[in-house]
Amino acid sequence: MLKDRKILVLAPHTDDGELGCGATIARAQEEGATIFYAAFSTADESVPEGFPRNQLEKEVRKATRILKIQDEHLLVYKYEVRKLNYVRQEILEELIRLRTGINPDLVFMPSLRDIHQDHQVIAAEGLRAFKNSSLLGYELIWNNRTFDTDCFIPVSQRHLKLKIKALQAYQTQQGKNFMDPGFITSMATVRGTQIGVKYAEAFEVIRWII
Repeated sequence: MLKDRKILVLAPHTDDGELGCGATIARAQEEGATIFYAAFSTADESVPEGFPRNQLEKEVRKATRILKIQDEHLLVYKYEVRKLNYVRQEILEELIRLRTGINPDLVFMPSLRDIHQDHQVIAAEGLRAFKNSSLLGYELIWNNRTFDTDCFIPVSQRHLKLKIKALQAYQTQQGKNFMDPGFITSMATVRGTQIGVKYAEAFEVIRWII
C-alpha cells in the first residue's frame, strides 16, 4: 500500500504528524515512498519558558530527519497557534499550491472528528484541497471524542522505535502523557491486537481511491 507512493503529511502543529503516523512514516520510507511534511504552526506563543521562540521549528526539523524526511520536503509555516480559523482561506490556497506542486497519492491529516480548533481547520481545508488524493485521518485520542478505526497499518518494532525517537526530539513537549514511550507503545499494541499483529497504527478513511 505504501510502496513507491507520494505521501503528504499535514500537521497543524509541529509534532502532530509524528504522533499521528510516525511509525507509518518510518515504514513508508523503507518501502520507497516519497514523503513530504507540512507543519502549519510552530506555536511560538506556547514555547515553555527557557527555550528560544523558534525552538519548535528546530525540534520538527530534528524529528523529521530522524524519520528520514528530506530537508527540502519539510515545509514549516508560521501561522499563529489556535488561530488557524482566522486564516483558513489563506491555508486553503496554500494547500492547493501543495497539491499542484506535489500531487500526492496519499494525504495523512487530522481526523474530521478532531475537536482541536486548528486541527479542524487543516482537516476541513485538506478535504477541500485534495479531492483527487486518498485521505487518511490520523488518531490523536486526547482530541478525538470518537474515532472510526477504518484502516490499520501494521508496523514493526523498529518503526515504532523511530517514532519514539522522533518524538523525543521535542524537548519542549516532554512530560506530557501522550509523549510517553509507554503510551505510544501501548496504543500501537492495542491497534495491533485488533488485527492480529504486534503493532499497528489506525486511521479514519476519509477518501480512498483505488
